[in-house]
Amino acid sequence: MSHASDVLLFPDAGPLITLAYANALDLLLKPGWTLAMVDMVLLEVTRNQTPTSDTIKRWIDHRRVSIRRTRICEQHLNDLKRSAQPSKSNLGELASQEIMNDLALLRPPQPCVFLFEDHKIARASFLLPDHCTKVSMRAFLIYLEEQGWIDSAVRIERQAINVGRTFSSLRFPPA
Repeated sequence: MSHASDVLLFPDAGPLITLAYANALDLLLKPGWTLAMVDMVLLEVTRNQTPTSDTIKRWIDHRRVSIRRTRICEQHLNDLKRSAQPSKSNLGELASQEIMNDLALLRPPQPCVFLFEDHKIARASFLLPDHCTKVSMRAFLIYLEEQGWIDSAVRIERQAINVGRTFSSLRFPPA
């Protein structure tokens, strides 16, 4: 029998940005799952000055969120050092895929939840090992509401939208 803390939650960039806009990053901790950041995703949301970059970085530092290192990010950083023209396309998703594949090799494999907001991820031929589940930001908020951990999923969405976030209209899994 597994416990909630056995589940690894790792968010893509979109959910981090949305929750930072809504001043609600702590919602990632509500289910009691182990939260981890993929290094490339962290780099994507903090490398440029944005309305949420400092908030996300401070929150991750304050919460001492573990950072999962990937070969994808290491290669990207090496390319930058060599002044090579590094690819920027889908690197966070590729690094997340790397983490999921690594978790699949563990015995037993560690269950994980990949939290996303991007339409491309929902539709992509994203290899999802049996032990992993991809969940949209909206579905995650609805889950938190159903568990009684937040009053309203819609309120969190509106908080983010009211301060400038363009929130995905994607519903995944479909209702």
